[in-house]
Amino acid sequence: MIIQIQLRGWTRTLLIQLLLQQVVQDMTSPLSHYFIYTGHNSYLTGNQLSSHSSDVPIIKSLKKGVRAIELDLWPNSSKNDVLVLHGRTLTAPVKLIKCLKAIKEFAFSASPYPVIVTLEDHLTTDLQAKVAQMITQIFGEMLYYSESECLKELPSPEELKYRIIISTKPPKEKLESKSINGRKHKKKYSKGEDLSKKEQSNLTSNQADDHQKSEHNNHFDEHNEACNCKSHPFEAPAYKRLIAITAGKLTDKLKKELKFELEKVRRVSLSEDKFKRASVSYGTDVVRFTQKSILRIFPKQTRFNSSNYNPITGWIHGAQMVAFNMQGHGKYLWLMQGMFRANAGCGYVKKPNFFMNVGPDGQVFNPKEKLPVKKTLKVKVYMGDGWHSDFNQTQFKFGSPPQFYARIGIAGVSADKTMKKTKKRVVGSWRPVWDEEFAFPLTVPELALLRIEVCKYNMPEQDDFAGQTCLPVFQLRPGIRAVPLYDRKGEKFGSVRLLMRFELV
Repeated sequence: MIIQIQLRGWTRTLLIQLLLQQVVQDMTSPLSHYFIYTGHNSYLTGNQLSSHSSDVPIIKSLKKGVRAIELDLWPNSSKNDVLVLHGRTLTAPVKLIKCLKAIKEFAFSASPYPVIVTLEDHLTTDLQAKVAQMITQIFGEMLYYSESECLKELPSPEELKYRIIISTKPPKEKLESKSINGRKHKKKYSKGEDLSKKEQSNLTSNQADDHQKSEHNNHFDEHNEACNCKSHPFEAPAYKRLIAITAGKLTDKLKKELKFELEKVRRVSLSEDKFKRASVSYGTDVVRFTQKSILRIFPKQTRFNSSNYNPITGWIHGAQMVAFNMQGHGKYLWLMQGMFRANAGCGYVKKPNFFMNVGPDGQVFNPKEKLPVKKTLKVKVYMGDGWHSDFNQTQFKFGSPPQFYARIGIAGVSADKTMKKTKKRVVGSWRPVWDEEFAFPLTVPELALLRIEVCKYNMPEQDDFAGQTCLPVFQLRPGIRAVPLYDRKGEKFGSVRLLMRFELV
């Protein structure tokens, strides 16, 4: 087989048109209709226990198009300033003001669409007031304020271009609730906060249920009361007024609470473990929740080395903010990077329309439903080139002519997941030629990612890594394309690429 293309003369057109280089999706829908490129503990330089906190990883994330930055806020030892660090660990802190200035400077270096700053707040009221002053002074007109304390619908990315959005739990307030004998009493509870052990011991199991129900009803009434308030004009806000997207966490009564939360528009966080339980037991309730509100999933606490989980599980349930440790490595981070290469890497990818559809009987998309094949992706891999430029001889163990092979597959819903492999090609140079074709039947092509990984065969030891990429199937351009490869961290190689052909039928 002779390919009538000079390897060193692969045209820029082949490379540029692999994915469209401009935003092509509708950006005028509410934020809840988009997958959002989201970071977890965005200030950490390494592991979750003893690494340094810094503005450097924040800057790196923003330059790569990440649109949601997480900061954990803690008081300093003198209780007169605010630090950012992973609390109750040995991580070294960084001052909040330094992180905020970094966000302001680099927020829109890769994308004009809004940056959401999620705050994990462990502060006193006085320090919250200081944070409010800090944020308003640094961000100024970039800061977005909600015109109402109760949103009926989230704004769109288009409306929020070049704006900074603050999302956190509201400060603790005195909430009025009914006691068991019908009298009213006031006590400080944050929304979703459990009763103390002492109070629980004074209630029977039935009374505890009644109290829980009463508390939920009071939250619901409070929410409706806020909704009836008129929108107020701009004013210098206090800490609570800064919060454009109210945040909260759910307890273990997930099914009941997910349905209750349908009455609100806000952001809710679940750990990957709790989300897994929710998706297995009542996945359609999760999908229904994400039609209006934002669901953020974060890594479980035992991921001390800053590893990540499979983001596909979150996306197939409509979760907008699948939070990742951007300093981690591995195939799950590659999938995250691949998804957000879509839509010109702007950090917002429109969810497929089926997530927003509601059937005549209230049905929504069911991630577990077996669906027929909708499209078939045909992929032909011709050859590769560029390793001689990007790799030196210390990176590959040489004892015989290099044998390169490519692993090509799909990440997506369970029915579409697969991985195939080319034959090993022994070549006397750094230019393997495979000329092999693969077909991938897809039931949900809108959520499918094409995974490509090249290795050098290294028997009897572990094969050498030679590059990888992930590409969103729904935005692949048909035809022959030059596909750039990336290193383990997701940095693009200068020269390594594959010559491939794509066809979606």
